[in-house]
Amino acid sequence: MRGAYPRLPTPHPLVDLLPAVYQEQDFVRRFTGALDEVLAPVLLSLDNLPAHLHPRTAPEDFLRWLAGWVAVEVDEERPVNQRRAVVAGAVSRHGRRGTRAGLAAAVRIETGAEPEIEESGAAGWSPYPGGPVPGAERATVTVRLRVPDPDGFDRVGLEKLIAQEVPAHVPFRLEVLPAAGPDGAAGRAREGGGGT
Repeated sequence: MRGAYPRLPTPHPLVDLLPAVYQEQDFVRRFTGALDEVLAPVLLSLDNLPAHLHPRTAPEDFLRWLAGWVAVEVDEERPVNQRRAVVAGAVSRHGRRGTRAGLAAAVRIETGAEPEIEESGAAGWSPYPGGPVPGAERATVTVRLRVPDPDGFDRVGLEKLIAQEVPAHVPFRLEVLPAAGPDGAAGRAREGGGGT
């Protein structure tokens, strides 16, 4: 996980912990200096443990490890700030997974654009039995996204994300429209299956 960092200064040199008679010997100074070089990354990691365990301040090589702790995958090709945001918000997103708000947050982090989401479900109550059932009979979700270049957009990656976020039994439709076009502009739409 952690690589070697040559010439990393140690916060606690071992030679300073020895009695004065040993501190003056050249061999002891060189020997403890070699041990200091080996122990420096460990001591500095322990001294900075809270910073290593927070996604906003963790070293980049720790970020993938932290992502595993919160059960998310981070794409190493994404900018580091976006990877940090994915890991930092993972726990709260897990609590909203399968909901409209959770889907919107996942799409927003992935694309940087605000999605328009239409779903067929609804909630209601009736004081009498046999009241009307709200929503549509067939469950569906439509995600509409307006981006500057719809043809250069990664539809496959976004469809995979949507399939993971919507409930498994709900089919979805993705529409990618030009951002500057009129409201009625025809985008590229494709239906997908349910989530996992």
